[in-house]
Amino acid sequence: MRITIIAAGKIKEKFYREAMAEYTKRLGKYCRFETIEVEDEKTPDKAGEALENRIKEKEALRMLKHIREDAHVVTLEISGRKMDSIAFSQKLEKLATYGTSHIQFIIGGSLGLHEKVLERADDRVSFSDMTFPHQLARILLAEQIYRGYRIICGEPYHK
Repeated sequence: MRITIIAAGKIKEKFYREAMAEYTKRLGKYCRFETIEVEDEKTPDKAGEALENRIKEKEALRMLKHIREDAHVVTLEISGRKMDSIAFSQKLEKLATYGTSHIQFIIGGSLGLHEKVLERADDRVSFSDMTFPHQLARILLAEQIYRGYRIICGEPYHK
């Protein structure tokens, strides 16, 4: 299985980069895991709706260049489906069982995802009704993918 996170912006803080490096290393035992970062757009204070939409569209076009036609695309968004770690692991396992060889998770920039990306989604997932920094969302996602594989393989994990 190949799993890719496509995200707007770079991880700036060292501790987040180190966490991603650790989960990338751990996930190597279970899948081919990679992160693709696309340039995010600066959002001026008090940007109007039209400008915000153009910013999201620019980020979307950069993301769409990396989305493969044969991939199962999962967007992370507040309005997505909430599930616990067991259900998430079952989803990963079901996709693999039915022949999906590539899952791409999409994390938008500070304004969220443009409709062009949302239209391409096969699934929409939410971690919470809370808003998280996009850099932290990557770490949470990588950890849940790792936890999901541990569950699938019957290996111990913390509940």
